[in-house]
Amino acid sequence: MGMWIAIAIVLFVLGSMMALKPSGIDQRLDKLRMTARRLQLNPKLVTCPDWVKGRDNDSGRGMIGQYGLVLDNVKLPLTRYQVLDGQWRPASNANSNNINASSDNKSLPVQANFSLDKEPLALPASIEPFVKALLVKSNSIIIYWEDIAYVRLATNPTYQQQAIESDLLIMKENLEKWALQMQKSA
Repeated sequence: MGMWIAIAIVLFVLGSMMALKPSGIDQRLDKLRMTARRLQLNPKLVTCPDWVKGRDNDSGRGMIGQYGLVLDNVKLPLTRYQVLDGQWRPASNANSNNINASSDNKSLPVQANFSLDKEPLALPASIEPFVKALLVKSNSIIIYWEDIAYVRLATNPTYQQQAIESDLLIMKENLEKWALQMQKSA
């Protein structure tokens, strides 16, 4: 009888420890965000801004990954873009002038800027379908994308953990290129 009680206690403790272990998706997402942080892409999970098409293509719905690159000695206009047919298109100001709920720029108008209009995304095929929008402000450029969809095997069957760093480096290079392109046109 004592043996069965000991086995039950051991199974209970092991079961509790296994429940604490993060899921595979959480582990892959953590690896993605830690790599992005190391590359100075400043990843955050934020409430989807009202001008970005989030979950189920509804504007401002759900949570979305925000990866931002801060650029020293650069002054950029406050503007935003959405992805249409694999290209950047200036976002409409029809919804509101808020950048996002936690922004200090609520009273600042978003400027119409067409320097990236019809510019192709040119991101890795494993990232491109999940990119939703781009926000440019002051000395930073921020990309909104569904980073969790990138690490889910159901939505990204070509996911490979070894490709994370190279994919993020391409994203960073493009963010820098787009920021310089916008600075030249300003």
